[in-house]
Amino acid sequence: MEKLLLLTVLLSTCFAEPIDLMGKVFVFSKESKVDHVSLITNHTQFNEVTVCLRFLTDVKRNYALFSLSTASHFNDLVLFKINSEDVIRMHAVDGGTDFLSLSFPPNTWHSMCATWRSDNGLAQLWVDGVPTIKRFIKSGQPIRGSPSTILGQEQDSYGGGFDADQSFIGMIGKVHMWNYVIPDSEIKRYVKDRYFTPGNVFNWRSLDYVIAGQVYVEDDPDSV
Repeated sequence: MEKLLLLTVLLSTCFAEPIDLMGKVFVFSKESKVDHVSLITNHTQFNEVTVCLRFLTDVKRNYALFSLSTASHFNDLVLFKINSEDVIRMHAVDGGTDFLSLSFPPNTWHSMCATWRSDNGLAQLWVDGVPTIKRFIKSGQPIRGSPSTILGQEQDSYGGGFDADQSFIGMIGKVHMWNYVIPDSEIKRYVKDRYFTPGNVFNWRSLDYVIAGQVYVEDDPDSV
């Protein structure tokens, strides 16, 4: 079943066209082991990464925001909110660390940027424009292979293995990803939504994506 799901996504990419999602958000309206958004890219190696997104939820249990898997590593790049109200778990190339003492009031928009470098293994989060400390995850090995990139679910296998208890419920928007660590000044501009350099892997203003299940594209409440 998981192989069929991945095949369906891959086939769908043949017809995907980049879409400008300015003023829009993805709405994940219910707990599900099906509902997700697949992001499409031709990039197959990442020595460094930056991922930025905005999200809103009222869920207090654990949930997945962003999951990038390859055939060799199911947790190549993951942003996962664990049950504690103030912890984000980040994975890179199957390594992982927890960022502590964060704050995520419910029903409030939050911005998050995550960076990781394979040369020294250091990762960092920026939450609502505030940087965390830098934590070591894994070094010496880049993310390599055709990526399956998912919003709203965590992949326990390449392109599948979803768990409804870990599904995201809420809204996600302004997703960007770069194949390098962007400067702090760019992250600050992203948070303010002013004159930042769009992602060269995923760009919210020109995004290839495939929706599975009941995920909706709706107006961004902040843009109305």
